[in-house]
Amino acid sequence: MKHFNRTVTVLVFIFLYVPMIVLAVASFNEGLDIATFKGFTFRQYANLFRDETLLTLLRNSLIIAILSSLIATFFGTMAAVGIHSMKGQMRKAVMTLTNIPMTNPDIVTGVALALLFAFTGMMLKINSILGFWTLLIAHITFNLPYVILNVMPKLQQMDPDLEEAALDLGCTPFQAFTKVVIHEIMPGIISGALMAFTMSLDDFVISYFVTGSSFITLPVEIYNYTKKPIQPKIYALFTLMFAVILILMVVMNLLQARSEKRVQHGVQRRAH
Repeated sequence: MKHFNRTVTVLVFIFLYVPMIVLAVASFNEGLDIATFKGFTFRQYANLFRDETLLTLLRNSLIIAILSSLIATFFGTMAAVGIHSMKGQMRKAVMTLTNIPMTNPDIVTGVALALLFAFTGMMLKINSILGFWTLLIAHITFNLPYVILNVMPKLQQMDPDLEEAALDLGCTPFQAFTKVVIHEIMPGIISGALMAFTMSLDDFVISYFVTGSSFITLPVEIYNYTKKPIQPKIYALFTLMFAVILILMVVMNLLQARSEKRVQHGVQRRAH
């Protein structure tokens, strides 16, 4: 049985990562035909960084990802603290409402937000409301649940007596919150921020419905590239995006592992 499980695990990982390996190999291929490797080259990466259009689109994506993740992290953390202070059925009900946006199909969320922005534009008499601000609001909206769900476990693991002890030692409620609570849940905050950044960077479906012609992100434009023969420099772009997301996920996992070790050490110290 163990041999079977290992075989299945290997097959699953092959299925997941072989496409990305093929993509990476294609990005270093001297030839244009991905089926034939004619030699190793960095030419596609050089062409990528000389393409002002793609660099502008990448900059737009990074701006939206950074801003939306920072704003979502702030409000998501505050929301998580508020939810944590609730009791019983109220907390369960709010957490259920928090989970719904993540299980809701992206296309439904995108259409709903597009209709909301269109209605807002009609009320404010703005002809072309779709653009930077609608895109930013949409990304903040779908990033909030991911931040909340990363921060909540850290709040539940935190010793509730720590904040009371800080108050007894003379800290104001704000000082106790910033110096004790925030410090204790910081791994969850960072993990939530990294996940929000990752989700925002590669989002296409929701962005497609709420973006305007004045501000276009990279995933939306990549969709337009698929309607015609893909240039090899796009392979290099995809490889770089995958590498960035992979690094972020590794960092997030390391932070979570470090946080779990801290919790275990704390439990062991209290036990002794």
